[in-house]
Amino acid sequence: MLFLMSDPLPRRPPRIELFQNIRPFYFVTFNARNRGRVLDNGPVHETFTVFCARAHGEHDVAVGRYVLMPDHVHLFVALPDAGIRLTRWMQSLKNALGKTLNACGQTRPHWQEGFFDHVLRSGESYAEKWEYVRQNPVRAGLCNSPDQWPWQGEVVRIEY
Repeated sequence: MLFLMSDPLPRRPPRIELFQNIRPFYFVTFNARNRGRVLDNGPVHETFTVFCARAHGEHDVAVGRYVLMPDHVHLFVALPDAGIRLTRWMQSLKNALGKTLNACGQTRPHWQEGFFDHVLRSGESYAEKWEYVRQNPVRAGLCNSPDQWPWQGEVVRIEY
């Protein structure tokens, strides 16, 4: 893509689709708007797990392990090699969670713009990142052990 000096610069660089005919596996983080503490509750957790289970059944999107923190979410997701792309899937997930936040009395906007994603390239990377993610509630002083944090789990077992 070539930009001329007279062209307005895009707000973000375009996403590069790195994979063809292989199943991309991502570590994703997204934040509540202004880091609002609105995500660590039963209704949001239920919406998240139901949405992810439905995405697996209907679109072959596999959400593995995840942690919902009060103000952000970490998740691991494998997408089909053809079909829905990460940007579109994240938009749908945020929309579903936003409806639940609306029902809980949280005013819009709910989300920080965009999300962070990192392509995982090995099982070791998955294990290392998961250990970091599962310790997040402990580091934040929300519990004494990662197993005590109720807003985490695994939707689909992803062998990597």
